[in-house]
Amino acid sequence: MLKLQSSKQWINQLSQVNDWVLLSVWMIIGGILRFTNLAAKPPWTDEFATMVFSLGNDFRSVPLNQVISLDTLLQPLRVNGDARISDVVSLLLQEDNHPPLYFVLVHLWVKLFQSVGEYVDVGVMRSLPALFGILSIPGVYVLGKITFRSRLVGQISASLMAVSPFGIFLAQEARHYTLAILFVIASLLCLIVSLRHLYEQSIIPLWLVLTWILINSFGLSVHYFFVLTLIAEAITLAILIYAKFKHNFSQLSKRNLIRVLAVILGTVTTGLVWMFLVIPQGYGNNMITWIHPLSHILYAISPPFQLLAVWVPMLSLLPVESDSITIVILSGLLLLLFFIWFIPYSIRGIKKGLQLNQFRLSLLILMTFISGVIALFLIITYIIGVDLTRAARYSFTYFPAVIVLVGASLAILWDEIKKEDKKLQAKTTINPLILLRKLYDKLNSNGQLAFYAVWFMGFVGAVTVLINLGYQKYYRPEQLISIIKENSSQPVLIATTHKSLVQVGEMMGIALELIQEEVTFQPADENELDNISFLLINQTKNNDPQSTINLKETVKKLPKPLEVWAVNFNATIELNNCAVDTKKYPYIDGYGFKRYICNEST
Repeated sequence: MLKLQSSKQWINQLSQVNDWVLLSVWMIIGGILRFTNLAAKPPWTDEFATMVFSLGNDFRSVPLNQVISLDTLLQPLRVNGDARISDVVSLLLQEDNHPPLYFVLVHLWVKLFQSVGEYVDVGVMRSLPALFGILSIPGVYVLGKITFRSRLVGQISASLMAVSPFGIFLAQEARHYTLAILFVIASLLCLIVSLRHLYEQSIIPLWLVLTWILINSFGLSVHYFFVLTLIAEAITLAILIYAKFKHNFSQLSKRNLIRVLAVILGTVTTGLVWMFLVIPQGYGNNMITWIHPLSHILYAISPPFQLLAVWVPMLSLLPVESDSITIVILSGLLLLLFFIWFIPYSIRGIKKGLQLNQFRLSLLILMTFISGVIALFLIITYIIGVDLTRAARYSFTYFPAVIVLVGASLAILWDEIKKEDKKLQAKTTINPLILLRKLYDKLNSNGQLAFYAVWFMGFVGAVTVLINLGYQKYYRPEQLISIIKENSSQPVLIATTHKSLVQVGEMMGIALELIQEEVTFQPADENELDNISFLLINQTKNNDPQSTINLKETVKKLPKPLEVWAVNFNATIELNNCAVDTKKYPYIDGYGFKRYICNEST
């Protein structure tokens, strides 16, 4: 008997070892994907905000209303050895609209590395979120395993997170979203364990209450939109407590009720502290105006489609941003066919799970929570008039829950094997519709094959992101630079109007790419970069006449010949002895521009 017990214990331990080995495989795959081409894409304005503030530098050090060199423009990207954590926090409260925890961590992270080159290294800045992205893989494993008391759910969830195109997109941004995802996972775990105690009518441990409050506090100190996660959790608590105890509220333990209220009160108190810290400083400094408002009919009908455009790449993505229209159409069709099969299949798994006692509560928690966050997105968009659906990255607030829900649906159908349609098996045909039907029948009849198909589509989507054919950056300075270099033969002045640090970031993108191209591709004239200068004209409102005057007077004083490239210039342009270039240039994401060729007056 003792030998038999020891044998079972050994088999169980071996199974656990294999479980961790498999999880390590997902982490290795996820790590390779997240670090591949990490610094290849040019940073955009939000990433520049991370870099500058984390270094303890200030965008206000860039002079306005005067011609500046490339080096002066990039001065805030130099590593500042004298900067302290207090400088980082102070700058964020004054100049930005985000809480400081992630920026402080980046400040400490950068100090671990010697500066590579003259300016801060983009790869170093992106490596920290990439590491947090890798940690989200075991994070969803634990979430899935504990939520459904199933290692299979945990493994499938971890495998999907490893190759999720959306997850890789966030992990390769020098931003705080992957850290926020870790706190979403931890807070959801606290919610699920607490609800399980409530449903089983056992006492919620005091340590869980304190841990939950602490996690929520840290989550709010990473990103303020973490509050959407918390509100959705509160909605989930209210709905499921009511569903359980609506016929007899006396069964709800007063101690449990007090502890749930303590979590809510502790979290709200933390949120109020952050509000009092930030709002007196002037929240956002007009940095979130781009998500206002629904002023056009297309904006009014687009939010549901924008949400859909986020849900799809959580699982798969194909080259829908290719320059080839044929590839775009084929990619769209393949994605459509995949989800025509996958959506009913996953719904079938969820329906089956709802019929099983061991899965029902967990599925209800995740579905209620996800529905709550999506409802908040739509309420804020349509009632308050702030279109949160325009930014895919804000879906970090419920992304891990979607992965685990899908993982659970695939796990529930894992062992399902059905007989295929014999009529279709008997026929040999090259009719594409028949072949497609055969493929669908095979996927629907074999749970393991279905998982392999979903994982493969995720992996293809991950590669799509890495080769920049999906989730492309919002700004493409490398394309603008290519046009300038191909067409310019005279010294160049790149001019823009300035309202906030956003415009500084736009110009920094151009400047940093100029340096990268010069170092990497063109050991050309060493004075080439000296022939490119920048002008940021301060502007308080669009189409301000003073901006037109300032540009005109500045260009008038500069030596000729000269080319003025007005980039994202939000005012009328009037330049003496300058002819506008009428050539039609291709559209470039993030940069609208006009070229003016200026000569000496005759």
